[in-house]
Amino acid sequence: MPRTALRVRRWAAIAVLGGLLAGCGTENADPDTGKPAAAAGAGARTSTEVRPIEAATRITDAKGVQVSLPKPPEKVVCLVALCDDILVELGMTPAATNSQVLAHPEFLGKEKAAEIPVVPGGFLSPEVEAVLAHQPDLVIGLEDTHGKLAPALKGATTFWPLQPASWQDSVGYLRDLAALTGRTAEGEKAEKTFRTRLADAEQQKSDKTALIIYGSDENFGVATPETDVAAGLFPKISHYPWKSRGVDGSYSLEEILARNVDVLFVETLSFGAPDGKLSDKLAKNPLWSRIPAVKNGKVIEVDSEVWAKGRGTRSLGLVLDEATAALR
Repeated sequence: MPRTALRVRRWAAIAVLGGLLAGCGTENADPDTGKPAAAAGAGARTSTEVRPIEAATRITDAKGVQVSLPKPPEKVVCLVALCDDILVELGMTPAATNSQVLAHPEFLGKEKAAEIPVVPGGFLSPEVEAVLAHQPDLVIGLEDTHGKLAPALKGATTFWPLQPASWQDSVGYLRDLAALTGRTAEGEKAEKTFRTRLADAEQQKSDKTALIIYGSDENFGVATPETDVAAGLFPKISHYPWKSRGVDGSYSLEEILARNVDVLFVETLSFGAPDGKLSDKLAKNPLWSRIPAVKNGKVIEVDSEVWAKGRGTRSLGLVLDEATAALR
């Protein structure tokens, strides 16, 4: 049976698939044109144009969720790393968080991140009393994980459930929070920076076969564009022939070997004390050494806080930078 790390990551995939199924019959729209944009495919070249963001006290996000606030929020509690990512892009910091992404040097760095209070209970079960102790104006979480907290928060604060399935969703949430906080210039700049990074990466699209795997032990998973925001970028910048097989399906090392993977990105997930890299554990399998990426020294252990959990424009920009450098 998979260990906790893989179970939780697969659980996250369930959440994304659930969101996709709930929206059956509709497609994600490009924030610029409003036209459908496929999250899983290469699609058209990404526009670098950014529409102006207008400050607002009420927004309706791409999933139809309405958020109304009496004034721009100053104290925001983040229960999902996408929230932390957006706040940093807007020049803000959370009142409290349960994410570790802020410790990354391209966010706040370890020293400043250590000053941010941590919400006890972890990602799956944050403590409501601890959240409310910070007297937040706004609490942002993941819909399928933290939606159950909404009744306990009602009347004390505003809860905004996010459910990103693509980079377009992430950009939409950035724009919405920029509008609510009045930090419109910061939001436009962050979107422009990300769109430019993505457009540049598309112009230099590699013909190499890439793969992202994740896990804590031999029971690894494959990140697919249908269930992973970062993986959704890869068809635009490389050959990425991996499709979702549903909640319980994955790929074997034999199948990966047959696809002749040139560059392999590895997300080691750990809950509690780290117990070694996933790539080192997989190296015990004799098939591992036969994968072209392994033979050619193109196995890259990446920061799972950024690659697997960040999902915002800053995290995805870092993913693009690291991926395109490795795919050259």
